[in-house]
Amino acid sequence: MYIKTQNKENTPSLPENLFILPIKELVVFPSMVISVYVKNREFIKILDEKRNSNELIGIITHKDATKPVPPPENLYNVGTVCNILQIIKGQGDEAMILVEGISRFLVTEFTQEKPSVEAKIEDIKPTLTKSEEGDGVALEIKKLLEVCNSLGKPLPEEILINLPNISDYEELCNLTCSYLTMPIPEKQYLLEMKDTIQRMKEIVKQLSREIRMLEVRSKIHSEVEKEMSKTEKEFVLKQELKAIQKELGEEDGEQAAAMKEIRHLKKLIKQAKMPKDVEKIALDELKRLERIYPISPEYNVVHNYIEWLYEMPWKKSSKSKIDIKKAKKILDEDHYGLKQVKERILEYLAICEIQDKPGATIMCFVGPPGVGKSSLGRSIARSLGRKFIQMSLGGMHDEAEIRGHRRTYVGAMPGSIIQNIKRAGENNPVFMLDEIDKLGIGNFQGDPASALIEVLDPELNFSFNDHYLDVPFDLSNALFITTANILDPIPPALLDRMEVIQLPGYTEEEKIQIGKKYLVPKQIKLNGLEKHPFVIDDEALSYMIRRYTREAGLRDLEREIAKICRKVAKKMLEKGTKTKKITKKEIPQLLGVEKFFIDVKQEKDMVGVSTGLAWTQAGGEIIFIEATKMPGQNQLILTGHLGEVMQESAKAALSYIRSNAKKYKIKADAFKNVDIHIHVPEGATPKDGPSAGITIGTALLSLFTEKEVKRDVAMTGEITLQGRILPIGGLKEKVLAAKRSGIKTIIIPKENEKDLKDIPKHLVKGIEFIFAKSLDNAANVALKAKSAKK
Repeated sequence: MYIKTQNKENTPSLPENLFILPIKELVVFPSMVISVYVKNREFIKILDEKRNSNELIGIITHKDATKPVPPPENLYNVGTVCNILQIIKGQGDEAMILVEGISRFLVTEFTQEKPSVEAKIEDIKPTLTKSEEGDGVALEIKKLLEVCNSLGKPLPEEILINLPNISDYEELCNLTCSYLTMPIPEKQYLLEMKDTIQRMKEIVKQLSREIRMLEVRSKIHSEVEKEMSKTEKEFVLKQELKAIQKELGEEDGEQAAAMKEIRHLKKLIKQAKMPKDVEKIALDELKRLERIYPISPEYNVVHNYIEWLYEMPWKKSSKSKIDIKKAKKILDEDHYGLKQVKERILEYLAICEIQDKPGATIMCFVGPPGVGKSSLGRSIARSLGRKFIQMSLGGMHDEAEIRGHRRTYVGAMPGSIIQNIKRAGENNPVFMLDEIDKLGIGNFQGDPASALIEVLDPELNFSFNDHYLDVPFDLSNALFITTANILDPIPPALLDRMEVIQLPGYTEEEKIQIGKKYLVPKQIKLNGLEKHPFVIDDEALSYMIRRYTREAGLRDLEREIAKICRKVAKKMLEKGTKTKKITKKEIPQLLGVEKFFIDVKQEKDMVGVSTGLAWTQAGGEIIFIEATKMPGQNQLILTGHLGEVMQESAKAALSYIRSNAKKYKIKADAFKNVDIHIHVPEGATPKDGPSAGITIGTALLSLFTEKEVKRDVAMTGEITLQGRILPIGGLKEKVLAAKRSGIKTIIIPKENEKDLKDIPKHLVKGIEFIFAKSLDNAANVALKAKSAKK
């Protein structure tokens, strides 16, 4: 914005009907040249036309910037006639309009509201041309403007030069009004005033107020500068005094305290037993601290950094040795079952004992929630006699949370790794990084997963460089363990640094034993029933596991046991009766209605219905595949909330059967003008995976050969277009689900035969296993020999 000296000879005449441009938070005065931002396509089009035809426009300010126009009631009645000098168009519906104020006008009537505002206007003419009083007030205005300029609110140089020559009262008023810093209503009031003398007197008042504000600001600025000069002077004098006192062999109290602190820090640095290069950095920082004045903010920054260096456990470590027998005993005490997992942990600890340091690989415990991943870490720490650190990575999205912030940032701190090592007070703790699969995705703040590579890679972590410490710290003595529920979200580069140890869900028998030996005593103690203990028999625990929980772990079971404890405590206080034993019969009274129902085998053999086995995070389940056909247009209909992989398995199974119809004695026209519908019950539950291929193939083969599928046969395996059966995972959970449901025969891929060795013998007892290489092997066992024709 700048002020242009008015040229009355070139002022065009005002039209009676004028286009009005509403603006917010700004009052335009005559002789002002200012840029106005417009964001309205219609307005920009009209303004373009006005400029091309050299027409004038009117600018009026909003009364309330938060309310829209139209209606025109939100506009003041007085505005400024302007000439459009330039239009700079931006992207979309935006433009910057450069306008020059010409004269004031009064709206007599708004003649149009949409699409644009137009109004009839009349010119506001000054009431006085020249007088002695006017000359005196004008002279005062000019003097006050010069004072404002000298106090730090500069006038444009061309205005300052021409100021003595301005004789027109209106021009002087408009120039000063545009210069003043005032609220919008007050500026609008000056724009609307018709009496020139009164308008000039009001401007004198506003200028006087402006000068007082500028003088106060100048005084504050001067005092601040004076105080700063005083502080600097004191610092210089104190430095000189220190030098004099040093020559005289004297020290004042403050200096003595500062020197005592420096000597204390130097002693701690020497005691920390840092590596030589780190100790040199610490001593250099100490010399720097000696030169900094204690009241300086930088003093605390350097002091904190030195503290972090000497408090780190550079050489401090747990002296306890690994005892394999003791470790085995502790693992057995803390965890029931998990034989293979414990065996792998003991192997790992044996290597650590031989090498006298952690092994070259990082263990990653993977399994569903509640199977004991975190508690295994605590047991390992207890068996080793080391500190245990548990750090959750869930949702972490900033690299600085791992590596720390550089000291240039205000409030910088080391990352969580270094902070936890310092908190432990030793450099060889058992460090558990929990929920590594829930690590946040990298963004502009860096990738925490990439930062973890340096922590977990034995080839790199011996010189881990935290951004705050900025010196290498040896993490190779720490025993790192990670946990995850699933492996898919873990970046491949990070997963490559870890050895995956799967923790499958517990079997029902294992849950019963854990419930009896661990969970029931624990909840009795937590609920204050140690003096009034009770037992829950095996049948009741089995009933609870089947009907009130559906999980691979034990958390829900523990909650149900806690609920029983609360009910028992309440009953004891209300009725005075003590409970000694909880039986199956009492469970519904204590826990309410059953929450889950266990799928059992079909009531009878049926055509087109086969039984499959599925793995879930809560363990294994049996599923039923239903197939039927009807007249149609050769469509395959798939329902039951099936995922893409399962849909592809259905298509592969159908293609195999169609291509081998002759082999299975299926009529050539059996697939013509027929729609095939495959459905998996419990449609609200998402289902996916390739292992249902053999089950779908068997159901389709039963449908077209009209042979019933045996209800006590369940199967699992992936099918190919050649009818081969490929191996699957989660066999233990699937076998457990089949046994629960009364299945007598299980068909599994031939290549999974070796996996049966890992399943406890009592689980496979009473079940016949058929090892299938192709769909033919499965069909020979699952389908009845004769067709079920009516």
